[in-house]
Amino acid sequence: MSYQFSIEPIISNWEVFVEGALMTLLLTGLGSAIGIAAGILGAVSRAWKLRVLYPVYTVYVECIRNTPFLVQLYFIFFGLPAMGVKLSGWEASFLAMALNLGAYSTEIIRAGVMSVPRGQLEAAESLALSRWQTFRFVILRPALKNVWPALCSQVIIVMLGSAVCSQVAAQELTYAANLIQSRTFRAFEIYAFSTLMYLLLALAVRKFLHEIGRRYIDGRTA
Repeated sequence: MSYQFSIEPIISNWEVFVEGALMTLLLTGLGSAIGIAAGILGAVSRAWKLRVLYPVYTVYVECIRNTPFLVQLYFIFFGLPAMGVKLSGWEASFLAMALNLGAYSTEIIRAGVMSVPRGQLEAAESLALSRWQTFRFVILRPALKNVWPALCSQVIIVMLGSAVCSQVAAQELTYAANLIQSRTFRAFEIYAFSTLMYLLLALAVRKFLHEIGRRYIDGRTA
């Protein structure tokens, strides 16, 4: 059996691939921003056992980390309408990604917070730093520096996991690939190219996050 590889379906549908890739990046960017912000709040709440937020975040983290992402997405998209909350595929995907990353980043950042030596906190007190200054420079920045590689890897995992968002008609990269394949019936070419695009996106996002860490967390500009 001889199979003739054809690049024509990819060339003729390149705009659809680009739109899907951009949507994947948009979902990842917004979901990561909200997820990491929630993770910072959760890390502090769990590390310091804040009275109100500690039990809330404990339940949240355990529920998210011990259930599949696809089930979480289905619950948001198909389950919440029964409670009167109806979201589009894009909105449900964004919320699911933010919640998922928030739970995992909570534990990642908490490990960083717990790794900050007690002596640094005592030094901050002796310098009469405000609570905000102590949190920002003595706790948060060193904590993020310690766990930034792990946090970056988790962002990549969430981005790659966004492929299942095509199941709720979020028009990201996998949705685009499925659409083109249904039109051209060239599954090998389409999915090989979409796999390559995911690889390039992952490498690009990792490089971007590395630069963010180098400039704004490590404090290096060169």
